[in-house]
Parts: sequence; C-alpha cells; structure tokens
Amino acid sequence: MSVAAHDGLREQVVAWRRWLHQHPELGFQERETARYVEAQLREMPGLHLSRPTETSVLAVLRGGAGPGKTVLLRADMDALPIEEEAEVEFRSQHPGVMHACGHDGHTAMLLGAAKVLSEGAATLRGEVRFIFQHAEEVFPGGAQQLVDAGVMDGVDLAVGTHLMSSVPVGTVVLRDGPLMAAPDAFDITIQGKGGHGAMPHQTVDPVVIAAQVVMAFQTAVSRLRDPIDPGVVSVTQIHGGSAHNVIPDTVTLGGTVRTFSEELRSQMPGRLETLLRGVCEAYGATYTFRYHTGYRPVNNDPATTERLRQVVRDVLPGVTLSDGVPLMGGEDFSAYLTRSPGTFVLIGAGNEAQGITAPHHHPRFMIDEAALEHGVQLYAGAARALTAG
Repeated sequence: MSVAAHDGLREQVVAWRRWLHQHPELGFQERETARYVEAQLREMPGLHLSRPTETSVLAVLRGGAGPGKTVLLRADMDALPIEEEAEVEFRSQHPGVMHACGHDGHTAMLLGAAKVLSEGAATLRGEVRFIFQHAEEVFPGGAQQLVDAGVMDGVDLAVGTHLMSSVPVGTVVLRDGPLMAAPDAFDITIQGKGGHGAMPHQTVDPVVIAAQVVMAFQTAVSRLRDPIDPGVVSVTQIHGGSAHNVIPDTVTLGGTVRTFSEELRSQMPGRLETLLRGVCEAYGATYTFRYHTGYRPVNNDPATTERLRQVVRDVLPGVTLSDGVPLMGGEDFSAYLTRSPGTFVLIGAGNEAQGITAPHHHPRFMIDEAALEHGVQLYAGAARALTAG
C-alpha cells in the first residue's frame, strides 16, 4: 500500500510532523515525544512495542508472507537548544528549543511507513524494526545505547534517512562508501602570566599564543595531511580576558576535527598536540589538551545502496537520484553499521522558491513538507525490497 493509495496519509504525516515541531525536546529528554510516538503506533495493527531506553520507542512488525531478512529502519527524535525564529503557525511552544535539523520530519516519515507496512503486513516477508531514536545530537548519542540494548541483534540490514534543506525537494542522495565524517572535538587551556596591557614584556600573553595556535592548527590539514584524505580542523571557541587593559592569565579554546579515514583520525590528536606544545614552549606558556572522540564515520554499504537506488526508481519515479558528495557533518547512525551493513539516505527538503533555504541548526530552519511523502515511500519501499532478500 503506497502513500498515494492510502486515504488521508499525506495529511496525517504532515500533522504528526507539525505536532512534533511544536513540542520539541532535547536529547535524553524526549519523554513527551516518546509517549506521543508510542500512542500513534498503538493505533496500528500487528506492531509489537517496547521501550529499549526511557526516551526511545521500538516497534517490531513480522510479515505474513513467509521468512525473509530482518531490516531496521531508524528515525531520530531529538531537537536542539535554539530559539525558533521561523514564522509558522506550528512554531515551537518550548522556549529555547526547536526542531532545527528535521528530526520531527524523520519521525513523522517513519510513523507513516509503519502505518503503510503494518496495514499491508500480509504481503510482507521477514521482519521490520522501526526504531524511534533519542539523542542523536548529544554525544555519546542514542544509537550506541540502543545497540547496547540489543535492538540490532539479528538485524541483517539498516536504513536511515535525513531531510536536507541544502538539497532541493525532489532529489534523493544515495552515495556508496563514506558519506558522513567522524566528529571529534578538543578543549585547550593555555596558561600564561597575566599583567597590565601597557607592559606586555612583563607577561606571558596567552591571547597572542592562542592566536598563534589557531593559525598553526590550520597546517594540520593543509600541510600535514594527504590532500586526497579529507579532513577539517575548526577552532570554534576562544575565551579569555575581562578588561581592555589587562592581559589575562589564561585563554581557553575549543573546536572540532572531522575525518573519514581511521588512519587520519588516529593521527590528529598527536598532530594537534605537537603544534600546541611547540607554540606554547616558544612563548614560555603551559597548556592542557583534552581530545574527545565522537561518532564513527558513516560508510554506506555499496550493495545496499544500489538496491535502494532501484527502490527509489520504483516507488519515486519522478525523483532525481544523485550521488552527492561526502559531508563533514557527523551522524550516530554509524553505530548501527558496526553490527550490520546499511545505508544512510539524504532526502531533499529545500525549496528556494518558497524561501526554504536556511541551513540546519539555524533558527529559521524549515523543510518543504512535500519531502515527507518521499521519505515515507522510501522507508516503506526499502523495507519491502530488503526483507524479501
């Protein structure tokens, strides 16, 4: 049963998405969201529901057409600590929290697929697991918690999706191999010797040293890395000082490192600390350096990706298929891929003509809701194709 053949499902999916958009919750706090999702699932036939963690929901559907593969479909549910500026009637009702990354759409799309598949379970083979995941935005992430809780036990293939405002609605991106980077982070404190701004020779100025460190870190990717091995180092925070005429004792810095290959990823902490140590020693300062390993890279399974390309051709014949390019953003969907092959799909949700162009994590982020139907069709088509073996 398709979305087009299901009376009122388009409107229902939009309504689900808008309710979720109005009631956003941060990672590990999605209690109301999880209750709402569970309530919708209880209205659908044949689903076996459980709560692997306090704020996640798992629905299991066993097909009635005989044995087949077990396929996991994933949607994330958490929002971001951003004050919404989008002028829509269904804007966030929770001050300082909004769905600025499309997770409300992901959840609504997976609910739609669950409805389509559960009502057509007699012709479905194998087993489908619908995981409504908490805390994608908050490291260590909900995906690893769910893997540890056993949701991937016995799963043959995993599929996830992400709505993209940077991709025009009507386009689906399916890429073999590396798609999303490993998002690591660092925190640094530079300890100098403060003093009067008029007498810098009597100080060890951590502000000047921090500026040198920021510039030195750029060589970690421009001169110490193979140019064909993607990598990004961004210093995104600098804090120090409290007066115009006082050189402070300390400055703190923070930032992110993005890589695809495990070899480069393992090298980056040492390379950055070597640069940091050299600059600090040259100026007579000391430092502390803390490196935080984040999610793994997302690497799409080529065989699964090719099968999903055919699914898109079959169920979304008017949609444009694109290989896209690897993205330096991170995604904890990678945790599921440690247990089975799988593919992460990007679904176009931008619409320049309608002014839907704000990037992800922006206070005016929005999606073209026409993309929701594409997501439902893709989830449901993927489940039917992949469970069939």
